[in-house]
Amino acid sequence: MTETTLTATPTLTEAPVTTPAPRRRTSRFTRVLHWTMIAGLLAALPFVYEELPDVGATWSAATRARPGWLLVVVAGSLASMGMFARLQRRMLRIGGLRISLRRAAAITYAGNALSTTLPAGPAVSVVYTFHQFRRGGAPARLATAVIILGGIVTTTAYTIIGLVALVAEPHARAFALAGLAGLGAGAVAVGIALWRPRSRALLAALAGRVWRAATSHPRVAPWAARLRDGFQMLRPTRYDWGALLVLALLNWAFDILALYAAARAVGVPVSPEAATIVYFAAQAAGSVLPVLPGGLGAIESSMAASLVALGAALAPAAAAVAVYRVASYWAIVAIGWGAWLVLHEGPRVPARVRAVSGRAAQALCAALADLGRTQLCAPVATSADVRRP
Repeated sequence: MTETTLTATPTLTEAPVTTPAPRRRTSRFTRVLHWTMIAGLLAALPFVYEELPDVGATWSAATRARPGWLLVVVAGSLASMGMFARLQRRMLRIGGLRISLRRAAAITYAGNALSTTLPAGPAVSVVYTFHQFRRGGAPARLATAVIILGGIVTTTAYTIIGLVALVAEPHARAFALAGLAGLGAGAVAVGIALWRPRSRALLAALAGRVWRAATSHPRVAPWAARLRDGFQMLRPTRYDWGALLVLALLNWAFDILALYAAARAVGVPVSPEAATIVYFAAQAAGSVLPVLPGGLGAIESSMAASLVALGAALAPAAAAVAVYRVASYWAIVAIGWGAWLVLHEGPRVPARVRAVSGRAAQALCAALADLGRTQLCAPVATSADVRRP
């Protein structure tokens, strides 16, 4: 597949800032709490060992998985990463920087690998992505705005999907509708207040005061200034906003589809809305209990427990989680570290190794495209696609 190389718009100027924000050292309390949680989990393991799923039964359920659904698991995981790569590429293009899809995919995979395998991975991933955008020709202001705007758009899409799943699930519908009614009542009250000039002036003054107090903080002020400058460079249209939101929605939807397909592959009867709620519960557990990078342990336990609560047997539930995590975590991480190696060590990797790996990646993508009758992934960038400044 032929891709265009990186080209920057001449009107973009360099910013004096070279990093988005200084890295903060982890506090002693956080480190002690982290290792205390790990020690507590290890100490509790002998007491819950009998409750863990049988390895033999789990392996048997996983090996009897339906091939068609397994293909959907793999395709969903790759498509989810592809949507996020296209999301970042689209934002850079709005800001005037054209980046090849190969390089965008390589940055996405490499950043994901750093985020999900290293301690303080999300912070490391943000800095890494920032520097990769800068190497591609993006000014510091644009790179910062793309990272922050990407987080805002993906969080918005995440919230929309969660609300839709709660409304669609019969057991959670009443709770979801009550919450939405409360939000709607608050929005109506604010709208009525805005009709009155005096109330509108008071609300505007209050919002301005809160905004100034928040953005004047020493740690927030640099980010706020860069985000404001970045938005001035981006200026997305309504069509751009719609495209970004669709890409963000597809990013989450394909990952949820992979979980749903993994459950169906091993015979776990679960509805799409129930799979979505299981997915969100696992994401919350991984965020609240970040014992290991990537939510390891917390996500798997939450997913298996949620599937069992929905009526699945323990061994098939564990098999479904294993199938999903192998495809959406371990395989993606392996591809990500390969992309990181190519991005950083491309010129020093022998040409023959680069050619063989490139042909293998293209063959894999072509095979997946033939099976799904659509292009699901882009080959990982080679050194020819990486232009060092």
